[in-house]
Amino acid sequence: MSRQFPRRKRAFDLVVGLGMLIWLLPFMLVLGLGLLLTEGRPVLYVSRRRVGPGPALPIAKFRTMRRDADRIANRETIPVATTRFLNLPPNSPLYTPIGRFIERAMLTEMPQLIHVLQGRLSLIGNRPLPDNVVASLLEVFPHAERRFALPCGLTGPVQLVGRDSLSDADRLELEIAYCEAVSHFYSVELDLRILAYTVLGGLWSRYRLTHDEVLAMIRGYAANSATAPHPRPELGSSVGQERAP
Repeated sequence: MSRQFPRRKRAFDLVVGLGMLIWLLPFMLVLGLGLLLTEGRPVLYVSRRRVGPGPALPIAKFRTMRRDADRIANRETIPVATTRFLNLPPNSPLYTPIGRFIERAMLTEMPQLIHVLQGRLSLIGNRPLPDNVVASLLEVFPHAERRFALPCGLTGPVQLVGRDSLSDADRLELEIAYCEAVSHFYSVELDLRILAYTVLGGLWSRYRLTHDEVLAMIRGYAANSATAPHPRPELGSSVGQERAP
């Protein structure tokens, strides 16, 4: 399956993603060992997620919940209350003790750096979603498919606010705005800024942004690119062909 990346975005993912993986690998090994010793196998949780245009693919992350959590908490078993995105609170009893720490430290998705290097994900983009969550969103928001116009990522505009602080409509607005801005003209500076605010916001709450601030940031880069003397980049298939297992 072809993953459509702007070429400069793919280059950004390879350079920055490889650097992050080399830097974080020792810490990831320590976390994996801690999970193995305290919770046993499996250390990684693998589930099928929509990661962009096309069908769902297997995506891995650190296992932070009980082994049966996916059967207890999913979009079929939990009625829609305030959001069609499935967001479990950080105090949910489904989290293991070490898993709660990993979640709060925003380290759950670090194994997905491998997917970034494979070309399955991008560093910056909208988060992958299970098919049942996508189906639930489309019941109310037919335009939600537009959030998959580009490959999903480890972090993105939503994480600068906090997913629990956004309504479904506001979250989709940020996600679609990012896809449209990047599809029109890719900005390395925008992705770097999102990555920096993700790290800073995870460490200090004062660096958390509001929905309006993130939307203005995205639209600001989109407006600047519209007046810049650059040709619109082609969406290439430089990552080659991928097949769902």
